[in-house]
Amino acid sequence: MKNLTVMTHPLIQHKISILRDKSTGCKQFRELIEEISILIAYEATRDLPLSDIEVETPMCKTNAKTLGGKKLTVIPILRAGLGMVSGILSLIPSAKVGHIGLYRDHETLEPVEYYLKLPADIAKRQVIIVDPMLATGGSAAAAVDFVKKQGATDIKIMSIIAAPEGVDCVCTQHPDVKVYCGVVDEKLNENGYIVPGLGDAGDRIFGTK
Repeated sequence: MKNLTVMTHPLIQHKISILRDKSTGCKQFRELIEEISILIAYEATRDLPLSDIEVETPMCKTNAKTLGGKKLTVIPILRAGLGMVSGILSLIPSAKVGHIGLYRDHETLEPVEYYLKLPADIAKRQVIIVDPMLATGGSAAAAVDFVKKQGATDIKIMSIIAAPEGVDCVCTQHPDVKVYCGVVDEKLNENGYIVPGLGDAGDRIFGTK
């Protein structure tokens, strides 16, 4: 799909392999989520607008570039999306952070919203919605719906592992939204989990079951 970008960088692929390993502990898992988020964000922010400025080096004055135009907002889908935020903020410290709380009904697999807090000027910002796992795509598509209702028009989604079903759901419902992910896995199982995947990202980030 034209609005899907799958990362091929060797570092991303290497780190995802360690993420998948069930013996990887919480501390290393969190660090890897952050590192992979930095690498994916590098590509997802490639089109950020620049403005010209003048700076004075120790040698002379010169023209240089600085971020300009729309400001960035990172919106994690709670709770696993929180693990990706710090990596992106390490690249762009000025970005604001919104939050969307969604959970998946285990019977219907449909997303249910329980929390929404966004910057007041969200309509003027570029938005990156983050969630490590793009499984059914229902939560990500619903998050985009909520953000669009608040006026946002420039929206991207970042995930680390995606299922074909999730990619198809988001790209079909929101063809104007670009999706960036580290890898697209084989399928979803009967319980809506990505296979081979890495298990429950939220539980592995926060050490819960």
